[in-house]
Amino acid sequence: MTQTTSRQALGAFLLPDGFSPPPIVAVLREASLVAEAGRYAVRSRAARRSRRATPYATRVPARLADPVLLVPGFLAGDTSLSFMGRALRDQGFRTYRSQIHANISCTLEAAAQLEARLESIAARRGTRVQIVGHSLGGMLARGVAVRRPDLVSGIVTMGSPMLAPGAHHGFLTRSVDVLVRLSQAGVPGLMSADCVAGDCARQSFEESRAAVPDDVAFTAIFSRRDGIVDWRACIDPSAEEVEVTASHIGMAVDPRVIDHVVSALKRRTALASVVEVDRGVSA
Repeated sequence: MTQTTSRQALGAFLLPDGFSPPPIVAVLREASLVAEAGRYAVRSRAARRSRRATPYATRVPARLADPVLLVPGFLAGDTSLSFMGRALRDQGFRTYRSQIHANISCTLEAAAQLEARLESIAARRGTRVQIVGHSLGGMLARGVAVRRPDLVSGIVTMGSPMLAPGAHHGFLTRSVDVLVRLSQAGVPGLMSADCVAGDCARQSFEESRAAVPDDVAFTAIFSRRDGIVDWRACIDPSAEEVEVTASHIGMAVDPRVIDHVVSALKRRTALASVVEVDRGVSA
């Protein structure tokens, strides 16, 4: 199956002019995942040594205000962000899984699941939630933030092609095609043709491009070395953009990327604290 043929199942609106899928050989860039995971392992060992040298009473950092929901990318599940979750908890964040075992279902259904998850976390913690989303997970996060800003205080996207969801590598398109065929064969819980070319796909795309409310912090992380999606599609004009040097998959484990995620989350927490102080003074 050629790349052109495999893309016929995708709605043309998912690949606007000005964007293009990475070339076939671009996927070779993803081999740097080995080095990126290695960096995480080195830092993790150093962190463990530091904790052992720290008195037990002071090992646990103070919990930061907003809880953080982690949302995996296409074909991935919560375990793909387990390393990042551990790193965020070490920084004082209370993290939650999305409860997505494999991100292969209808995008609108996945968004509804995330919305329910956010409602549960917000009710439990009495505060809005920040979302960190990888690839498709970031697109879902942006859509939910637009629809439910009462639940979302900030989003951080990593390699999320919000401006052109169809600007991805050919092997992902073939994976989508397989899911659609299985759905047509009667397998439940998978993306259907409507999810990639019909009204469902269009609604998801429009939500991922709608204006983000002013009181929802938004950071978009991208890499020119991304071998899976067109990095240009990951730069949302309404976001604070952060460029990193990492592979698409490696963004979930590279400690240099995690540092940027932590910084973005802490900026939102600091801003929220200032707002609360101002409200107190005004009262």
